[in-house]
Amino acid sequence: MIQVEHAIKSFGSKRALDDLSFTAEEGRIVGLLGTNGAGKSTVLKAVAGLLRLDEGRVTIDGKPPGLDSRKALSYLPDNQAWYTWMKLSDAMTYMADMYVDWDRDKARHLAEFLELRPDMRIQSASKGTRAKMNLLLALSRQSKYVLLDEPFSGIDPFARKQIAQAIVEDFMEEGQSILITTQEVSEVETMLDGVLIVHDGRLLLEGDVETLRLERNQSLFEIWKEVYDHARI
Repeated sequence: MIQVEHAIKSFGSKRALDDLSFTAEEGRIVGLLGTNGAGKSTVLKAVAGLLRLDEGRVTIDGKPPGLDSRKALSYLPDNQAWYTWMKLSDAMTYMADMYVDWDRDKARHLAEFLELRPDMRIQSASKGTRAKMNLLLALSRQSKYVLLDEPFSGIDPFARKQIAQAIVEDFMEEGQSILITTQEVSEVETMLDGVLIVHDGRLLLEGDVETLRLERNQSLFEIWKEVYDHARI
């Protein structure tokens, strides 16, 4: 279980997280939804142990981020960077050397599903192809928790559909817990179990997606828009 309790983080005069608390339970795909600047990436960096909070705390299975939690976490940042001279096979070899839970069979399966060749060079790949490469590298570990930061950002609809399907199939096969940030609400609506809607570093709504849809008789996109518009008033 991932728990964030009363998280506060400021960058200069900008408060990125404003007393934010939530729980992401095991075995679920949870969406952290919000516009640019809502604090989504800051949350994931704090959970991944890459950023220290000013106040509050993060725990993964009851422990603060550290060496143990990093072994249990696979993190895909919104601006993943690899050496441009690398081929996909080079990045896969690097991951296999770095992480003992790297699954070569899973990586080969994902490469085939996402229509990626090991000899593809990162430098010459399109943005959509690089996004699929990064997803392959994040999902090919046998980690308990997967953190995905804006995996759909700036890529074409076909690639988005492939990525969404790969995430769902991987989750169903491996039973991992996935925390995914996005502002592309329509792309993730059918795949989410839980939702966290944030704005200006504050949590506006937390709940089970199906329960919220039934209670409000709205789509997740309509719920998100209503909550967001109300917060701006």
